[in-house]
Amino acid sequence: MSIERVKAYFASQGMAQRVLEFETSSATVELAAQAVGYEPSRIAKSLTFKLDDGAVMIVAAGDARVDNKKYKACFAQKAKMLTPEEAVALVGHAVGGVCPFAVKEGVRVFLDESLRRFETVYPACGSANSAIELSIAELETHSGSIGWVDVCKDWE
Repeated sequence: MSIERVKAYFASQGMAQRVLEFETSSATVELAAQAVGYEPSRIAKSLTFKLDDGAVMIVAAGDARVDNKKYKACFAQKAKMLTPEEAVALVGHAVGGVCPFAVKEGVRVFLDESLRRFETVYPACGSANSAIELSIAELETHSGSIGWVDVCKDWE
């Protein structure tokens, strides 16, 4: 299971105790917000897209939506989300638990500017009932992010 890979990664970083697992689903932004007890905007959702040369992941605030014009300007391609099957095959996590930790090699991870307004956020940890609270600096470090992008709207 991908949550086991994520937990092993955080254990190697001395952070295993910070991985949260819930009795209920946290597979959507709304459900995750209920599970962690914070507003949906603080959920760091991982959106995966297909590019000609593989997969790209955009980690964005829960209240942000991808702006197709900004995305195309940034990646020189139209935004085409991975199917659930492609997410597992290319990223290594199933939809509902997709996260930027312990992903398959070749997945390029970017953080969206919509996250910068928070001190901490809650990304999933590889299952539909998990999360971890991370500072933005910790998210940068542990996501293996290539850098920051501005491809979202409706959060400002």
